[in-house]
Amino acid sequence: MFSKQSTIYIAGHSGLIGSALLKVLREDGYKNIITRTHIELELTDKKAVENFFQKSSIDFVFLCAGKVGGIIGNKSEPASYLHENILIQDNVFEAANKYNVENIIFYGSSCTYPKVCKQPMKEEYLLSGVIEETSMGYAAAKIAGIIGCKSYNAQYNTNRFICVIPNSIYGPNDNFDLENSHVFSALIRKIDTAKEQNADSITLWGSGEPRREFIFSEDVAAASVFLMKNSQKLENSHYNLGSGIDYSIKELAEAISKVVDYRGKIEWDRGKPDGAIQKLLDSNRLLALGWKPKVSFERGLQSTYEWYKENYE
Repeated sequence: MFSKQSTIYIAGHSGLIGSALLKVLREDGYKNIITRTHIELELTDKKAVENFFQKSSIDFVFLCAGKVGGIIGNKSEPASYLHENILIQDNVFEAANKYNVENIIFYGSSCTYPKVCKQPMKEEYLLSGVIEETSMGYAAAKIAGIIGCKSYNAQYNTNRFICVIPNSIYGPNDNFDLENSHVFSALIRKIDTAKEQNADSITLWGSGEPRREFIFSEDVAAASVFLMKNSQKLENSHYNLGSGIDYSIKELAEAISKVVDYRGKIEWDRGKPDGAIQKLLDSNRLLALGWKPKVSFERGLQSTYEWYKENYE
């Protein structure tokens, strides 16, 4: 049972989801939280991971670690995204199963759904069509993880593995590197830089027409804790996790410009890729269990920008 006395391991505690989990759990009074930096524990090393689990008596795991990035990173390093994520998933899954962890949460990605998909995307639409080519390596690794959760549960007759598919996550501790960031954080950095440089205009990738659903990192963390507490109610399947509202990239850029107070012109380079035209999740299965997001888009955006200004060089 997930309780204040449980020993909890957050893999990837310094990242976007992991740092939000650490904050939410500590605020709720959880004290037995184990973290390891990348230097302290290399999750792609099978022997190191097994030794760590053997010695640590872990009850619950949040698997937030992995190689993530935006369109540029996914296009230039597809093999690395595939290889590193599969290694991490496989090593942690095997160790969690061998050492009888009560529950482990794995985070999938909305890019595992088909590029051309009926909206909003339901859980049963997985593997019903061709995935987006620009993120194929990363998506393939995440699909392997989704299937892995279901397979371990089926083979070992357990509900140990919980799989969540969040839509585009944003918040403090996001990656704002322009080569490897997602659209939300990339636009914050680009637009803020344009303001600092007093630029009359800024050119952004694509048409601005694709629509994306965004969910604040602390909502993802709260949902994750909720799922741990209600694991006995879950089916052996993945659960979508979204806010239920999508925005065009143009609308996102305008909202960020308002928060940043950038008043220059926004132009669009239609020669650059757009990716999937829309990604909106149907999260009704999770909502039916009694969870719902609490942080509005406006409040989450303001919080993310404030963190960026205070922490990012």
